[in-house]
Amino acid sequence: MSSRATEVVRLLTVNGETLAVAESLTGGLVAAEITAVPGASKVFRGSVTAYATELKRDLLGVDATLLAQRGAVDPQVAAQMAAGVRKALGADWGIATTGVAGPDPQDGQAVGTVFIAVDGPPAAGSGSAGGGKVERLRLNGDRAEIRMESVRSVLALLLTELAGEQTGNERAQDTERNGGF
Repeated sequence: MSSRATEVVRLLTVNGETLAVAESLTGGLVAAEITAVPGASKVFRGSVTAYATELKRDLLGVDATLLAQRGAVDPQVAAQMAAGVRKALGADWGIATTGVAGPDPQDGQAVGTVFIAVDGPPAAGSGSAGGGKVERLRLNGDRAEIRMESVRSVLALLLTELAGEQTGNERAQDTERNGGF
């Protein structure tokens, strides 16, 4: 288990929130990393490993036209996977991985092209999503290295969002303790 996964579970627990994972190229590695952390059952709702393109459509609600036009390795596909798993599994946060681990290119994308996404609850009072972030990665290495770096990267992206939310919550609590100033 990684320190990132441990910190994800800790922050979700502190915030009273839950997580769902949608994976393609990582094939369950993200879920395995999270569930290796003691106490993960308090926050981890589950995961969908949608390796086949039609499962991204049927299980995660990724737009069929988008998949047909751009293929599964696309930033919008990653975003829709994260939002779809969040909704399907009833979680506060959803994260997703899609990309090309190799050995061959896929959907016109080179080996090492990966998209990771996070979708979270609306930010307090702003009406905007707390998550809704997608990052494009260009990774080097063999298949195993690309997959493991994808796991590390999606957990880091989620941590950034959770830490931002935690900072906001702490600010709100501090304001209340100090009489609204």
